[in-house]
Amino acid sequence: MSETTRRDFFLQSTGALASAAVTQGQTQSANPKKTVGIQIGAVSFADEGVDPVLDNLQSKASVNTLFIAAFTYGRGIAGRQVPGQPLPDHGKQEYDTSTFHGGSYAALHSQYYADTPLKNLRAPDLGSFDVFEQVLPASRKRGMKNIAWFEDVFRPDIPGIQQLQERDLHGRNRSTLCLNNPGYRNFLLALVEDYSRSWDLDGIMWGSERQGAFANALGSHHGGRTGDPGRVTCFCDFCKKKAAGEGIRVERAQSGFLELEKFVRAARSGKRPVDGYYVELWRLMLTYPELLAWENLWHDSLRETYQAIYKKIKSIKPDMGVGWHIWHNNSFSPVYRAEQDLQRIAPYSDFLKIVMYHDCAGERMASYINSVSKTQYEDVPPNELLQFHYRILGYGDEGTYDRIPHTGFSSDYVLRETKRARAGLAGAKTLLLPGIDIDIPTAADHSKSTPKGTEDAVLAAFHGGPDGVILSRKYSEMKLTNLAGAGTAIRQLRLS
Repeated sequence: MSETTRRDFFLQSTGALASAAVTQGQTQSANPKKTVGIQIGAVSFADEGVDPVLDNLQSKASVNTLFIAAFTYGRGIAGRQVPGQPLPDHGKQEYDTSTFHGGSYAALHSQYYADTPLKNLRAPDLGSFDVFEQVLPASRKRGMKNIAWFEDVFRPDIPGIQQLQERDLHGRNRSTLCLNNPGYRNFLLALVEDYSRSWDLDGIMWGSERQGAFANALGSHHGGRTGDPGRVTCFCDFCKKKAAGEGIRVERAQSGFLELEKFVRAARSGKRPVDGYYVELWRLMLTYPELLAWENLWHDSLRETYQAIYKKIKSIKPDMGVGWHIWHNNSFSPVYRAEQDLQRIAPYSDFLKIVMYHDCAGERMASYINSVSKTQYEDVPPNELLQFHYRILGYGDEGTYDRIPHTGFSSDYVLRETKRARAGLAGAKTLLLPGIDIDIPTAADHSKSTPKGTEDAVLAAFHGGPDGVILSRKYSEMKLTNLAGAGTAIRQLRLS
């Protein structure tokens, strides 16, 4: 399918017309049908009823596209509110701590899974409730579109999972699965074939919030700095064979990562190298160029997985939209951002959901800064390091290191990131769908969503010229008052 045909097709399937983008300070005067999507799990429909939920989504926020969390073992996109966080103003007023398991929330058909050890992964949480069976007919009647959305998060107790897991620097199993393992690749392809053939869907979105061994060893991510530099991945036989085939010296790579492990452990214990932390890291990189080669190997494998999924779906339903969730680390780590080459992945991407979560961004950026300031940037005070990142990532001054967890990021961050992504996709036919956060959990005294904040973020996103937005992370943790803030923006822009 040509680039033009592919884009036109998905524009129609999501109800997003190829009209001029909204520009800063303007609203559209016509009646454009851009994607107003929301991520939602099966439990919300099971708890509240399909029609009442759809009523809320349409009346509160003019949602026209459901991104249904169809397969995951993670609580980030499935299940009720995360335990310990305030319950929202809808749904069952209880947590599902003891009942959440995960898996596929729609029926699986065994004929597609012959070439993978992962079988019978139907989620037991909701009994016989099938989210596609229950929701698709109802949403179709309302003119809504349906995207199956899943992520590569797995439980360690799934039968057959151990043979697919990544191996760390010292040969130990990790809970993550290896993208170069044929058994895992075959499972991903089987799942999308099953969903494509078995259900009347408009598209499929997959997300992988992971990165390579080099970035992980340095703690180059939000979420804390406690990662063990000896537990980085992947060094399984499949990855070693692939690396060797690409001319990477495997033994030198492993030696380099062993030295990097020593460097990180020493840095975290305050043992400063003679020439400082940053210089010492560069010395390691120059001595062992295999460090970056191994990092790139992981991301090449991710891109190859994207291509394989895209090809499989298009071979079954050429008109089905295929897209990817791009991790929030893209907003913090220059290394990770460099690895997300939008022009490179555009040829096998009908749409991209790029995370631009503004409320939790402050907490997450501070967490990232805290992490990398204890490895390669130990010589730089955290607030100076934060200002450096603002400059090189193209942000305005969002606040100081000690304040941003409490204030979050501004809507200007959403505008700048949308414009940057739009420019990064220049000439491509890929649709841009910024991810806007509503009530994503943060610490008790940290930034929280508000109706006005949500309204401003949605307005900012559309002023950057996207093809729509995706309200995130999941409906089951959103307050209806904050969801309505998105609706206020949609109506103001005359997009409903």
